[in-house]
Amino acid sequence: MGKPMKIRAASKDGVTEIKVLMNHEMETGQRKDASGATIPAWFINQVTAKLGDRTVLQAQWGPSISKNPFLAFRIKGGKAGDTVTVTWVDNTGDTRTDEATVT
Repeated sequence: MGKPMKIRAASKDGVTEIKVLMNHEMETGQRKDASGATIPAWFINQVTAKLGDRTVLQAQWGPSISKNPFLAFRIKGGKAGDTVTVTWVDNTGDTRTDEATVT
């Protein structure tokens, strides 16, 4: 399991803005270490965001996403007190889920 994500969610005028900072190394599988050996690929390949029980975002990522990816998006709906849940899964099967409350 990876390190906790930092999630911020704020609602204004019927639109909720969600910002997520994910902690992950995001190795492409093309870099080499000091001895010349290839560093194995290790990257987030699935991201899901929910507002309450409703899925509001699903994404499939590849190795070209940067280390510690930042994701921001807006959705219609949501209000103060609602729960935002973000889950990622990487190519090794590791997963992380974190929640935040909409302000």
